[in-house]
Amino acid sequence: MEIKGEDKTQNDINKLDKIFKEKDKEAKMEIENENKNKENIKLRLPKNMKTLNLIVLGMAGSGKTTFVQKLEEEIAEKNKESYLINLDPAVMDTLYEPNLDIKDTIKYKEVMTSNNLGPNGAILTSLNLFSTNIDKVVSILENKKDLDYVVVDTPGQLEVFSWSASGKLITDSFSLIFPSILIYIIDVPRCNNPNTFSSNMLYALSIMYKMKLPLVLVFNKVDIAKNNNQVIEWVKDYQSLQDAFKKKEDFISSFSSSLSLLLVEFYKTIKYCSVSSKTGQGFNELLNICEEIRIKYKDEVIDTQ
Repeated sequence: MEIKGEDKTQNDINKLDKIFKEKDKEAKMEIENENKNKENIKLRLPKNMKTLNLIVLGMAGSGKTTFVQKLEEEIAEKNKESYLINLDPAVMDTLYEPNLDIKDTIKYKEVMTSNNLGPNGAILTSLNLFSTNIDKVVSILENKKDLDYVVVDTPGQLEVFSWSASGKLITDSFSLIFPSILIYIIDVPRCNNPNTFSSNMLYALSIMYKMKLPLVLVFNKVDIAKNNNQVIEWVKDYQSLQDAFKKKEDFISSFSSSLSLLLVEFYKTIKYCSVSSKTGQGFNELLNICEEIRIKYKDEVIDTQ
């Protein structure tokens, strides 16, 4: 059946009208989604933007506890207020006086013996027990109005905190109150091998994306390190790291060299500095970097979501 000219024109108009209505509906949905995203961004921002929360992470023996001790001293010298939290239930001596200590409420050795656990299992269980009362910790921190820094010292066994549900819960809870930055401590003397260096970088990258928080690489023990300039050069210049791998004729070096290709973009954006937890060298630079992140925190957090 042949459609008359007027009917055909009307059909075309109806089709166009339907298309325009669908497009209009899609545009309205996009605007609604954009508004929802803006609201979600506001919800993700901490309640207290004045206080900065520094979560100290790193491999066993990298010098986290000594770093926290020196950091407290440097903050005090600037007439700033800090609040120290120790989350390592197994540490014998923190070297500093924590304001809140997991050991005050959870006895590591009792957890180990009563549950027939090994050292790492006892640390993980202790963190789990601590996280069950995280609401009380949050309440304490929310009432601290005049703090400049909250510094969290994590367990020596990095994976126990960074890859556990309790570690993520604790980190997320703190980041709801204050702008939070991951401070990843790297033992420079141990990084004279490019394989060790790359392992640290991959670990730092994975933690940053898991925690979804800004991260600063802190190269520690520069007072005793002969290779600090070399490590910094590896961060700045990808080719120099590849040259170091070529000098190692083994499978692991070849494998690490291939993996390091993933880190090129990471190196371009990551913030880093060198410090000595013994002499205090580099701590001013670190605090300046943290202050820059605090100012730009909204963008930093959104970029990692």
